[in-house]
Amino acid sequence: MAVLLRPYAETRPDEPALIDERGSTGWRELNERTDRLAAALRALGLGVGDAIAIHSGNRREYFELMCAAGHIGLRYVLVNWHWTAGELRYVLTDSGARALFSEDAFGGIAREGADGLALDARVAIGDPIDGFVPYEEFVASGEEGEIPAPSMGAPMIYTSGTTGRPKGVSRKMLGAGAPIETSKLVADGFGEILRIPEGGRSLLVGPVYHSAQWLWSQAFLLGGRAVVMRRDFDPAETLRLIDEHRITNVHLVPTQFVRMLRLDEGVRAAFDGSSLVSVWHGAAPCSPEIKRRMIEWFGPVVHEYYGSTESSVNSVITAGEWLERPGSVGRPLPTTEVHVLREDGEPAASGEAGKLWFRYVGGEDVEYWGDEAKTRSIHRDDGLFTTGDIGFLDDDGYLFLADRAIDMIISGGVNIYPAEIEGVLITHPAVRDVAVFGVPDEEFGEQVKAAVELTEGAEPSDALTGELIAHVRDKLAGYKAPRSIDFVEAMPRTPTGKLYKRLLRDPYWEGRAQKI
Repeated sequence: MAVLLRPYAETRPDEPALIDERGSTGWRELNERTDRLAAALRALGLGVGDAIAIHSGNRREYFELMCAAGHIGLRYVLVNWHWTAGELRYVLTDSGARALFSEDAFGGIAREGADGLALDARVAIGDPIDGFVPYEEFVASGEEGEIPAPSMGAPMIYTSGTTGRPKGVSRKMLGAGAPIETSKLVADGFGEILRIPEGGRSLLVGPVYHSAQWLWSQAFLLGGRAVVMRRDFDPAETLRLIDEHRITNVHLVPTQFVRMLRLDEGVRAAFDGSSLVSVWHGAAPCSPEIKRRMIEWFGPVVHEYYGSTESSVNSVITAGEWLERPGSVGRPLPTTEVHVLREDGEPAASGEAGKLWFRYVGGEDVEYWGDEAKTRSIHRDDGLFTTGDIGFLDDDGYLFLADRAIDMIISGGVNIYPAEIEGVLITHPAVRDVAVFGVPDEEFGEQVKAAVELTEGAEPSDALTGELIAHVRDKLAGYKAPRSIDFVEAMPRTPTGKLYKRLLRDPYWEGRAQKI
């Protein structure tokens, strides 16, 4: 049996562990299917540290695969299902994935992205995909039984960077191959920090490929908390699911808050919500007004954390604390050192903004898969690392974010990095120079804006704007495409070529205290 699932398979075998639009899977069945999948994966010759890629929307099979990979020491790459075939192909190659599990809805992208790659298996989840083995056939090929020599597997999440190409985030000490008991320790530790009750039930209404959504679902599943999931977010359905399934915890982003608050008053009034113990957000900036309205509606269970794919969860703040210190993201956790340093590397004074640097007291560290130079670029010689965020600590040790690494855009809780988009736009024959940055958006927090300097003979027009946006959509996932384009006479560059992007971006943020 799968050691992490055994206690729940034995004590509540028929109680649902996973629930999606298609049905439910009990703990005993999940354990059995995890065993078979683990055996099938090992039959491919996969061992500790090897990688598989999961290219699917939220569904029970996704979690079965993570459970299996998590018991035999595999890296499992959580593929963003919005990616184009080219983006998928890059990540499959970069991660060294040896098997691809793709949902039928993305079959065309999967076939094109994997074409010619030396994969040990291509498996179709759902309806058939040409050239792919059916998922149930793959499951059935494995034998049920004790998983010999289990070890911890770990997610590998790709986050874009300023170089324009996604990079896989890997963790030292908590990566694939750690003792299997580590997974339970992680679930229990974060369960205590994030107020997730034992035997609770998580609701997943965001993409599980996102690091926070993974933590608030899969990590807690291995600690005995069932997961109710939906492929897409619907505000009214979310309220219904919370009440119907007695959800105890959910991770939401501010965009989802906004959509829920805009529901008809009758729908909102019919919501009970008494089962909720904790509602967490932190994947994007949230306006104070929206947060106050959510606390008034849901009660003092709307809490916030500060973290990232690279830096996990660094600080938390409860609803009550936030009402006393609006804008704070809480005190750093006991497991995390947070240092605020000036540009000269010296510690900033209380209340003085500087770049945030981190160190984990347990020795855990972060690295970018296969990119030593990029890993070094975020570390100091003393081992501290940064994600580029700017903030300050007050006299009581509460952390406030003052700004963010200026290039990154967060739209609806999704990180978008301009260099990748700029690299596509510059290939258009009408574009001489380009800068991409985030501008305010009431619903999504930020939206993608491009500033374009045209080549000689090209003229600004609505038609050209549409053509440039379509050019990006043809090469990258749709959410990365600019929502609007400014045509400028000349980019504000120094003689050495450095771009002062803030001169383009700052006017859109004038008069706003919050610049992130």
